[in-house]
Amino acid sequence: MATDKLFTVAGISKLDGEYKVRFANDMMRIKVLAKSGHEDIRLADLEKSVTKLEAAQILLGLDEFSDAIAQATITEYIEDKTPKAPAKPVVKAKATPVKAKPVVKAKAPAKVTEDEDAPF
Repeated sequence: MATDKLFTVAGISKLDGEYKVRFANDMMRIKVLAKSGHEDIRLADLEKSVTKLEAAQILLGLDEFSDAIAQATITEYIEDKTPKAPAKPVVKAKATPVKAKPVVKAKAPAKVTEDEDAPF
């Protein structure tokens, strides 16, 4: 995550038909969300200050968020925001040029025969 902010309140709300996970440090956030047109606002006080990802993981275990919509919204948030393990770089073996020595076959000594009739 790009931020180190901590939050004491977390939950979900619906705006324009889409549910999203919400974070705050005060339950007064409900008024701001309602004023902005949010519906089905459900926030919960957390026991301690936590990061967004930790807060979402806590929400999964709370009874207020046990319905299918809340679980799907929170799970999707967690999947999107969980840091991905860096892919192990594939180490490619560098092709080093091999200098091949020319293969020289030893020639067998020529047999000399003295045939008078043989052409050169």
